[in-house]
Amino acid sequence: MKDQEFEQLVRQYEKLVFTVCYQLVRDYHEAQNLTQETFLSAYRHIDDYHGESYKPWLIRIASNKAKDFLKSAYFRRVDVTDEMEGRITSTAASAEEVAVASDTVRLIHEKILSLEEPYHQVAVLFFIKGLTPEEIALRLERPRKTVQTQIYRARLKLQQFVKEEMQVERSV
Repeated sequence: MKDQEFEQLVRQYEKLVFTVCYQLVRDYHEAQNLTQETFLSAYRHIDDYHGESYKPWLIRIASNKAKDFLKSAYFRRVDVTDEMEGRITSTAASAEEVAVASDTVRLIHEKILSLEEPYHQVAVLFFIKGLTPEEIALRLERPRKTVQTQIYRARLKLQQFVKEEMQVERSV
């Protein structure tokens, strides 16, 4: 990949990568640093990537960078910025939230993979691989409107699954 193509890739996905990092670490400046690390890692390994869409690959790199940061000793430090008021805060709750979010993502991913046809292929290509409905229609040789309807129905099935899981959690 040429440098100009990589610059276009950065411009296209930098906000998405930053959002992923920020959602996990909840620190604007660290999210900026992790975004840079994500693209640096992607640049180093771009020739090894053989997928069709860079979006899920970049999201995976970003989430792994953020998870590594959350596991690091630097992040687990005790923050004493409010010592005037005698409050000491820790980031343990954020790490727990990230673990719960990671489990939720894993469950949804598994549910996507378990969907039956005609939703399975469409859901995998849309939600996991990040293809557009138009790209999916071309690949599966289906009308675009059919693909859009199948995405909509797959999304409803996934939403129902999430609602059921939340009800189970509340009852426990």
